[in-house]
Amino acid sequence: MARISNPLFPGAPPVPDRGELPELDRSDPEGAIAEAVKRYSNWGRWGADDVLGTLNFLDDAKRREGAALVRRGVSFSLAQSFDMNGPQKGWRRRTNPVHTLLDTGLDAERGQGFPHGLGGADDVVFMPLQASTQWDGLGHIFDHGRAWNGRRAGDVVTSEGDLVTGIETAAAAIAGRGVLLDVGRAFGTGGELPDGFAITAEHLRATAEAQGSPVGRGDLVCVRTGRLARARREGWGDYAGGPAPGLSFTTAGWLHDSEIAGIATDTWGFEVRPNEFDDAFQPLHQVAIPHLGLFIGEMWDLDALADDCAADGVHDFWLTAAPLPVTGAVGAPVNPLAVK
Repeated sequence: MARISNPLFPGAPPVPDRGELPELDRSDPEGAIAEAVKRYSNWGRWGADDVLGTLNFLDDAKRREGAALVRRGVSFSLAQSFDMNGPQKGWRRRTNPVHTLLDTGLDAERGQGFPHGLGGADDVVFMPLQASTQWDGLGHIFDHGRAWNGRRAGDVVTSEGDLVTGIETAAAAIAGRGVLLDVGRAFGTGGELPDGFAITAEHLRATAEAQGSPVGRGDLVCVRTGRLARARREGWGDYAGGPAPGLSFTTAGWLHDSEIAGIATDTWGFEVRPNEFDDAFQPLHQVAIPHLGLFIGEMWDLDALADDCAADGVHDFWLTAAPLPVTGAVGAPVNPLAVK
């Protein structure tokens, strides 16, 4: 079995390359999840008090490497719009953002402003923190009552919020080398994968090789499936929570062994839907977040960036994607910026 050294923590033992999962038994999600946890858990890897998980791979040297990728100065926002025309349908009380003006130009015209003719506008937004383009924090998902790094879920997230791994702990960390893996363009029809298409580690490796964009330690990976492009063309439909292409449960080994810092997709739920087991809900989340400590982004808009990457053949870039630091939040909106 190969061993992978860890230069970020010279005193830490090497991490074994545990290989990929065997073929899935679709009738046994519990067994598959347990096997993945046994193979790929990062609990204790960065000490008992760690709150950053895989963001530990994104060090200062990796940020300098990412910053050096700015050549043309062209930038792309990877965020969907935050408005009432968004994808949400009310599942788990997730609604689309509601934007309300508190003061308007009409108020100013009527003299309802400040002294000396000064007027102004002010507004407020009501929204779930995971209504549109967002990061899942490490307190978002638990496995059998355990949160990231083996903590009791009830000790981490209470009615007061995530008291340990709140999204604000990652506010300064998520900036570095971004890599687009345009799997939709590589394996889809018209640049889009069909619903239920399970993206395997081989798909990811083949896409990276074809693009000439290797993926490694500390990278922030963006996986484009084309699902958002289809939603724009045909309407939201079941974009939120319905069938979609996405990562296969079997990519848990790739996610672990590649030592990426974070990964985002253009889909609602990151992993393939329907999920790959007869009775399961988001099983890859159940391994990736509480056990790998992996930051997962969802509903990112990768289409314009993908077109540019296809045009110039460059699929890596400077990526800054700081979550809104809402204290104690288990997920947060983000406006990721890719600069080439």
